[in-house]
Amino acid sequence: MDILNAIIWNQSPDIFSVDIPVLGTLTIRWYGLLFASAFLAGQYIMFKIFKAEGKPEADVEAMTLYMIVATLVGARLGHCLFYQPDYYLAHPIDIFKVWEGGLASHGATVGILLGIYLYSRTRPDQSYLWVLDRIVIVVALGGAFIRLGNLFNSEIIGLPTEMPWGFVFTKLGENFARHPAQLYEAISCVFLFLSLFMLWNRTKSKTPEGILFGIFCIVLFSLRIFYEFLKENQVDFENGLPLNMGQILSIPMVIIGVGVVIRSLRKEKTT
Repeated sequence: MDILNAIIWNQSPDIFSVDIPVLGTLTIRWYGLLFASAFLAGQYIMFKIFKAEGKPEADVEAMTLYMIVATLVGARLGHCLFYQPDYYLAHPIDIFKVWEGGLASHGATVGILLGIYLYSRTRPDQSYLWVLDRIVIVVALGGAFIRLGNLFNSEIIGLPTEMPWGFVFTKLGENFARHPAQLYEAISCVFLFLSLFMLWNRTKSKTPEGILFGIFCIVLFSLRIFYEFLKENQVDFENGLPLNMGQILSIPMVIIGVGVVIRSLRKEKTT
């Protein structure tokens, strides 16, 4: 297509740089700002949720700490083990080089599930599913922030397209349009966040345990499977697979979501 009819995306991933004596140059990047903003926005919303349900607001700070650690560790290990296992098993020290890039959303999901489990064990009044139902509300919003960060980095790009909303990623040295897959996912995450929040707001403490978590898994990971058909594979070995790694890892999450929703609805009928 004529790139004059496409959206030219030449945004720098850097916001600004500052030279610091001895330490060198410190660069603030859009991805880092959006990543941090996701946690700040999520914490604010969780404060509101906990206050509305009569839970100690101080618990939100402890939960946030669990979430930060679980997300970073899970996302990093997920990238290393799901997408480049041969390299990182041969160079284990490089796993710690987070600044070189490489975070996987499915790894973050596993990390969050484990982190929330550990947190809920310290709070007898907050069951595992109760916490998950609330945390997925802010995780959905966080997903939008992260995908916008990917857009600023010109990464996780879509396939070439003739659509008028295609993006030309000039930072990659390209002169043709691609699907803005990052935006597709970001917008979907915003709608999912609003839907989950409204569902919770209708029933609050009476929300059937597991229903929001189940809906989150079904919707988010079903969309992920679909959007992957519009994206370039991230690593070469995926080219020989019928489905790429993102799709393969999403299937179990959809199945888990369906199972949790069925369990929740059955339990609701018996009470």
